[in-house]
Amino acid sequence: MARPVTSGDVPTQDLAALRAALARIGTTLTESATCAELTREAVRQMGGTAAVLWATGEAGAEYESVKGDQALLPDVRWAMAAARQESALGEAAVPIPYTSPEGDRTALCVPLSTDGHPYGGLVCARERAPFTPAEAELLALLAERAASHIRHAREHERISGIVGNLQRALLAEPGRPHPNLDVAIRYLPVGQSALVGGDWCETVRLHFGRSLLVVGDVMGHGLEAAVDMTAYRSSLRYIASADLPPHRVLRQLDDSASAEPDRRPATCLIARVDPNRGQVTLASAGHLPPAVIDGNGRTSLLPVPVGPPLGTGLGGYEPATYRLDPTQTLVLFTDGLVEHRGEDIDHSLDRLAAVDFAASAGVEQVIDTVLARLDARHAEDDVAVLAARLRRRDLRDDEHR
Repeated sequence: MARPVTSGDVPTQDLAALRAALARIGTTLTESATCAELTREAVRQMGGTAAVLWATGEAGAEYESVKGDQALLPDVRWAMAAARQESALGEAAVPIPYTSPEGDRTALCVPLSTDGHPYGGLVCARERAPFTPAEAELLALLAERAASHIRHAREHERISGIVGNLQRALLAEPGRPHPNLDVAIRYLPVGQSALVGGDWCETVRLHFGRSLLVVGDVMGHGLEAAVDMTAYRSSLRYIASADLPPHRVLRQLDDSASAEPDRRPATCLIARVDPNRGQVTLASAGHLPPAVIDGNGRTSLLPVPVGPPLGTGLGGYEPATYRLDPTQTLVLFTDGLVEHRGEDIDHSLDRLAAVDFAASAGVEQVIDTVLARLDARHAEDDVAVLAARLRRRDLRDDEHR
């Protein structure tokens, strides 16, 4: 194992250079990027060529993250034997030198390990000049730094995989509405690694051909918000089975959530669509109003009395009922669709109301258009959108009844 460098060994300016060299390795949580940074820094310090070789024990191993002329590197079989020997020695491993049979090339295999976790070796090679003990010690420090970040990267990948599996388990599909209603749903979680967050959509079949359409937004992001989102959805499905009007569903959801002190507050908008009567009844718990697109593609917002968010225990929700015909499309959404940091919410909603749609657009096309026009792919928050339209009743529908 390399002897630790102390402040008494090198001048201050050399310590500063060493810190700068170490800082250039492990700038990301990506294993391949860390290896590339290691070999680049090794060549920067020593010249020649550098590569990484994993001590996997598999046949056909090859050099990776090669920086420089690969022809300078020793036979990979020697490097693999050296890397395995170093891995077996663990903390007692030291760099293993190599000289080509012709004597025109020298190489060094440096242990790529940290805290008892051997990964392989850093192989450095150059023409003629052998590596000095000081150079070997510096390369060992660089390799140890890289190995530490490789360990972190693999642990991060492992945990990310666990989180991903949990998120997939929480990402339940919405229920199916009655066939008299066309519905499209789209969900865009914020963040590259997120699959699910606190935003959600739900549809519930009710009696007499009616459907309950719901969007909600749990405070916060990530797995914690997703867990509470699942709890709200489960409660909603249970409460909705009693066929209560939307404002009473919100009241019971609020009572249920407020009884659990660890449950995060959430906003929620419920729409009960009754195709037979051609109407929709809405109720809001701190949520933004829905939009309706008419037969000419023009957008307007439907005013809904806004009650307090769910989980506050304050109640006080009121319904609002509007006519709805098959030429209109109802759009429910979470605030991530329209909100921009520092922008007044009224201005944000005006941008949505200014979106024009093709008169013949279906519900999927409506969502595609609104996501594109409002640049939802770069939203600052999770985005959930639900579009619904009454299906025109004709003879074919009657034949299937």
